[in-house]
Amino acid sequence: MTNDKGQITNDIPPGYLNIMGYVDESEVNGPGCRAVVWVQGCNRECASCFNPASWSFEINQLIAVDELADKILSNPHNQGVTFSGGEPFWQAPALAQLAKKLKAAGLNVMSFSGFTLGELQSPDAPPGAQELLGQLDILVDGPFVESLAINSPDSPVSSRNQRVRVFNPALKDQITWASDQMEIHILKDGSRIVTGFRGQMNLSEG
Repeated sequence: MTNDKGQITNDIPPGYLNIMGYVDESEVNGPGCRAVVWVQGCNRECASCFNPASWSFEINQLIAVDELADKILSNPHNQGVTFSGGEPFWQAPALAQLAKKLKAAGLNVMSFSGFTLGELQSPDAPPGAQELLGQLDILVDGPFVESLAINSPDSPVSSRNQRVRVFNPALKDQITWASDQMEIHILKDGSRIVTGFRGQMNLSEG
């Protein structure tokens, strides 16, 4: 659904996020050991998208911002959090609330976005974009472009048009992850999440 400005809207209650998935202790989605939140909803439908299941804006998993903050902070190994998707900036107000809570507790915050930084700073940016930008320590911006794809153990981005924007100087020397690294998380129910390869999240049964 879109409003009169062509912006995506949905029925997420205030103070909640619609997410596709979550993991703790990832080391391939940003600097250090961190939680990763994949939001639900993206209207780009990029060719060779790594998370096509995230395109739909239908409600997937609703979770309160406070509950998710507590979940992330309950794991002492999480040094930061990464927002991926889906397109995080379509849920910018709630993610900004979450980021503020986590930064107050000492975690760093990173986000991927298919928007460029210039688009996020423009008047046509999704609602709350400036607020979320103000909370970020790192932004990886720009859509994945298949013809510009990078497959390198040394690149933190997936295609040559993308940029890593480091807003927190303390993290300038910590851009050590690579877009083609992978890791597997085995959940309590036996299902597995494969993540890290260009930001993907694949869920499979045990």
